[in-house]
Amino acid sequence: MTEPRIRLDKWLWQARFFKTRSLSAKLVSGGHVRVNGTKVAKPAHAVGAGDVLTFPQARAVRVVRILALGTRRGPASEARALYEDLGAPASEPPEDIVPHPPRYEGKGRPTKRERRKLDLNRRDRLD
Repeated sequence: MTEPRIRLDKWLWQARFFKTRSLSAKLVSGGHVRVNGTKVAKPAHAVGAGDVLTFPQARAVRVVRILALGTRRGPASEARALYEDLGAPASEPPEDIVPHPPRYEGKGRPTKRERRKLDLNRRDRLD
């Protein structure tokens, strides 16, 4: 007997990685998902227990192993039982991901304090 399988986009939606099934289908169609290291471009690709998925989510790359196939899109606690996260622990995102914009002297938008200084200098020049 063959093991049960489910559509890739449906499993990603049931495991609550994406808010809608159409979002998960769009990601798969774009070729951004790998199943066992192979790029997949069809949302109807069948996946089962033991498959390893690699896909981007927000600004991170997720690597998960499918443990079970869901029967419905249930609560988050039920969804977490469907997979094992193989990626690094997501305690806090590294600061490299979102760098702070650099501040250079005379560049960029001035702060309120800098604007006041500019206004005071202009008044002195007019007198």
